Amino acid sequence: MSPARRAGVLGHPISHSLSPVLHRAAYRELGIDWEYDAHDVPAGGLAGFLADLDGSWAGLSLTMPLKVEAIPLMDFVESMAKLVGAINTVLVQDLGGVRQLTGANTDVWGIQSALREAGLDRASSGLIVGGGATATSAMAALGAMGVEAPLVAVRHRGRAGGLLRAATKMGVRPHFIALEDVPGAAAEVEAAVSTVPAEVGAELGAALTRVRDDACLLDAVYDPLVTPLGTAWARAGGVRIGGERMLLHQAGEQVRLMTGRQAPLDAMGDALALALRAA
Repeated sequence: MSPARRAGVLGHPISHSLSPVLHRAAYRELGIDWEYDAHDVPAGGLAGFLADLDGSWAGLSLTMPLKVEAIPLMDFVESMAKLVGAINTVLVQDLGGVRQLTGANTDVWGIQSALREAGLDRASSGLIVGGGATATSAMAALGAMGVEAPLVAVRHRGRAGGLLRAATKMGVRPHFIALEDVPGAAAEVEAAVSTVPAEVGAELGAALTRVRDDACLLDAVYDPLVTPLGTAWARAGGVRIGGERMLLHQAGEQVRLMTGRQAPLDAMGDALALALRAA
């Protein structure tokens, strides 16, 4: 008997994705007969994949390089996805026999939820390391928590055009600094989100000596599970939040949107932890 509904994650490369682990754990806990697989879809291939969707599909998770490519292919784009200029969730809905594709962004929710889980509900100062799609979501998340003028550390400001355009829409005023200025800036902020690779973060962590008491760092990297930057941050007196918590919460919101049921975060978290230990 074939599954009642289907969902999956798309991107390139995609073999490393932990989305199947998270979503399948949710389906088992919820007791629903859904299928969730990974599909390797390179840049330029999303339109063709969407055209072939049939009525069994409930939704898609999107990774790079498809998050921006998806925007003009949707019938409707939710406001947060419009603001950050990136879609990581596609809902496939049947409205009176007409298929509608709705684009959403749960990365912002994932970042906010991970920070709240660590006890940070509001902040007036923040630091974002990196200038890509995840950094843009981090800016939206920190903005919603009260950070109106975040520091944004980038190697090349010219590559942060998407973040700057999103900031204008949000009414947020980012102040750009150089990557080498991150250790000094870390001493002044309540919240930080790093979106750079672990090796770049290691360079920054090596020069990090002081942070504000209990200042929170969310390191979006989860391979390795504990990064050198996160270790340095905690050693300096701050609170380290692993990227796997953001991953869990954004996936949980996807499950809620696709199934209409509250995500079983505990079961999903247990499955994620097991997969990360086995990696």
